[in-house]
Amino acid sequence: MASRDGDRVVALSLRLAQAHRELRRQIDEIRTGLGHRRLNDDALVTHCLAFCAALTSHHQGEDEGMFSQLLRERPDLAATVANLVEDHGMIASILSRVRELADGAAESRGPALEAVRRELDGLAAIMESHFGYEERTISQALDDGVPRTDWPDLVFRFGTA
Repeated sequence: MASRDGDRVVALSLRLAQAHRELRRQIDEIRTGLGHRRLNDDALVTHCLAFCAALTSHHQGEDEGMFSQLLRERPDLAATVANLVEDHGMIASILSRVRELADGAAESRGPALEAVRRELDGLAAIMESHFGYEERTISQALDDGVPRTDWPDLVFRFGTA
């Protein structure tokens, strides 16, 4: 029989999947908007920059909170966490490029948005692979019990948006 604390812990893998779904939804919405021009250029750039900030915050919460706590409880996951942190570095580089392109698109309009779309297409593919790997490799450890401190706020806030 799971304890009340255990019930909360089991929910962590579900909340991680929800956060990932929300981040996927956000990038898909922006990519669709760029492809069909459903929003004006300024709104697309604003949405794009907000998404970049959300994904960055999510990964920082994982790196500085969830992964640190997870490694204290499960040092056997060190190689997995190292792979995930490496992915976060690669994704951060792409996000930096997206922000740079989005800032440029805010000034030049039209053709610059195509470059943003291409970067987001690549980012979406990498995110899909990364999120799937993360969910497969650490969900069980989260469900087995990782003490909660303040890290869930940064990691999971996107699952309820």
